[in-house]
Amino acid sequence: MKHLLEQMTFLEFQERMAEDPVIILTLGSVEVQGPCNPMGDFMLAERIASIVAEKSGAIAAPCMPFGYAEVFRGVPGGMQVRADTFRAVVRDMIGAFMDHGMQRVVILNGHTGNNALLEQTTHEIRRETGVIIPWINIWPTGSLANKQAHGDNAPRSTGHGSDPIGSVYEYFYPELTRRDAARPPEAVKTLLGLPTGGLNSLRIGNVPVGAPVAMLDHCDATVGGDPSLANAGSGKVFADFIIDACVTLVEHMKTATVRDPLA
Repeated sequence: MKHLLEQMTFLEFQERMAEDPVIILTLGSVEVQGPCNPMGDFMLAERIASIVAEKSGAIAAPCMPFGYAEVFRGVPGGMQVRADTFRAVVRDMIGAFMDHGMQRVVILNGHTGNNALLEQTTHEIRRETGVIIPWINIWPTGSLANKQAHGDNAPRSTGHGSDPIGSVYEYFYPELTRRDAARPPEAVKTLLGLPTGGLNSLRIGNVPVGAPVAMLDHCDATVGGDPSLANAGSGKVFADFIIDACVTLVEHMKTATVRDPLA
């Protein structure tokens, strides 16, 4: 049975509609992932969604490869969309299914920068239609398996440009990585005379201060973690953990009441 929408004829999809299947919408990004990993991290989200669909009997729609990634705009090669564009595209993607009465939709989000916009968009859809659409952020989910994946090295392994994405790349697409280019995290830079606390904050003492921090305000390549620790074995641990969590959510959504009873 086919599980990818792009491989189905419209007649095959119509036949599946009778089952009221769960539709998986996958979101990713094209952004800098340190010196070792390809920028197209949407490939990982797409691969994971395909496996989840096959295991659960859901239908995976084509991945939206561009995300809201303003923080990375200063790095060449990245492709960002504006917040309004992102929200509109997600609404249209979901609407393409809801127009035909399909309301069992699950979003697999492969880019943390999309989080706030997904929260806004899914709230709007619930308010306007009564349909509740859950979404899962796959990389923080994978990080829950970090100790299993890296043992004593777990605290040093995690960061943007490092794991879990680095190891999942080594598991799925080792031919595309450059682990020989790994270098340790760089010294923290400053903005407004304050040390940066990551990609979205500054630090004043131990207190985080929100600010429009860009990646190049914080570092030049490796945001955090040691990218040399990435390996295929750890990638399998991360990928299996993410896939299991997503399959569990999809299985639940097969019978869940997706319309707000108060709508």
